[in-house]
Amino acid sequence: MSNDSVDSESKVSGNQANIPARIRRELDIDDGDTLRWHIESDGTLRVEIVQQRSGTFGDFTGYDGSQETDVTTDHDAWGVDVN
Repeated sequence: MSNDSVDSESKVSGNQANIPARIRRELDIDDGDTLRWHIESDGTLRVEIVQQRSGTFGDFTGYDGSQETDVTTDHDAWGVDVN
């Protein structure tokens, strides 16, 4: 272990470790994010944070159709073909 100062630390419990709140806030780590663990050739551990970008509207880029819409009448029928 190096002599560098320690920012935070946590203990392993049942093969799990908590990420200290200060680290989560500073790196914007949230529920659902993925941590990718890499062991470098010199033995150091590198962790890559992959932030979750999916969900209900995660991939929605907006309506790009040419048909004009009215939210007050079309809201519940969006994407439903009406005879």
